[in-house]
Amino acid sequence: MNKFDDSAAKLLRDKSLITENQYQEITAYRSLNIFSLNAELKLFLYLSVLLFTSGIGILIYKNIDTIGHIALLSILLIVIVICFYYCFKNSKGFQKTETTFENPVIEYLVLAANILTCIFIGYLQFQYKPFGTHYGLATLVPTIISFFCAYYFDNKSVLTIAITGTAAYVGLSVTPQDLLHNDFYSNPNLSYSAIILGGLLILYTIYSSRINLKTHFNLIYLTFALHLISIASISNMTDDYSYDGIWVLFGLVLTASSYYFYKESYEIKAMSLYVFMIVYAYISLNIFFFRILDLIDFSDIWTLIILASPIYCIGSIIMFIKLIKNFHKEIAE
Repeated sequence: MNKFDDSAAKLLRDKSLITENQYQEITAYRSLNIFSLNAELKLFLYLSVLLFTSGIGILIYKNIDTIGHIALLSILLIVIVICFYYCFKNSKGFQKTETTFENPVIEYLVLAANILTCIFIGYLQFQYKPFGTHYGLATLVPTIISFFCAYYFDNKSVLTIAITGTAAYVGLSVTPQDLLHNDFYSNPNLSYSAIILGGLLILYTIYSSRINLKTHFNLIYLTFALHLISIASISNMTDDYSYDGIWVLFGLVLTASSYYFYKESYEIKAMSLYVFMIVYAYISLNIFFFRILDLIDFSDIWTLIILASPIYCIGSIIMFIKLIKNFHKEIAE
């Protein structure tokens, strides 16, 4: 047993929160050095789902001319039906609060069935076009199915697919790489859509908290909202518009967003939300300073600014570390 665990157990005993016998039992149990493989096994299950669905995609791609479209679609549909049948048969049904399953395999079967459903609908639309030229429906249908599965089976991984599908339906890509390459500059409406979608996700978390509906999903919604609003705002702050001052509006949006996520990170005790909020706020603050410097003639003191920049960078790093340590200390108390 490490010193931290031992001191924590002693503190509980000293405060009379546990008895001496309970303290001895805790000490004896921890001295066995037993550790859990639960996280490792779940990781392997998750990797197996990704490898299986990737293998299905490769199989379709390489044998599309030899096996035949009908045969491939039939195999996909059979696998999807079997997965969903087992999941529905062994699930506890929909519950408003967080649901845990006795068999963790169900969680990953739901994920596999959902990914295969997306592949099936996409393949069906590509080959036979059941939705005609309405390609948005080919995105909307698996998105609706993903939301249903996420809430019925209480699956966070499927929820991320559903939110990604929602963003794709409105014309956004929300992977880290695609977000940075979205065409915000030539199409400002795209950035407006990102900010609106992020705002709607925030409003939904407020609503779900009031009705106590899957409140543990809020972190996922807020994470997507933070990235969408922040990246869209930052991209517009760095853009050169035909009229001056519009970047200030996006700076105010990002300021309000940072303040909200600052409060929420403490409310739900989310370190990831807090860290990304600080990073985005820091980037926007530097953009603001550079914008101000661009408007004012600092030609006489540019040398001083350049010399002071290393001190500024080091100070920023120290402040960042201090903020993270204080946040961790406060949420731990």
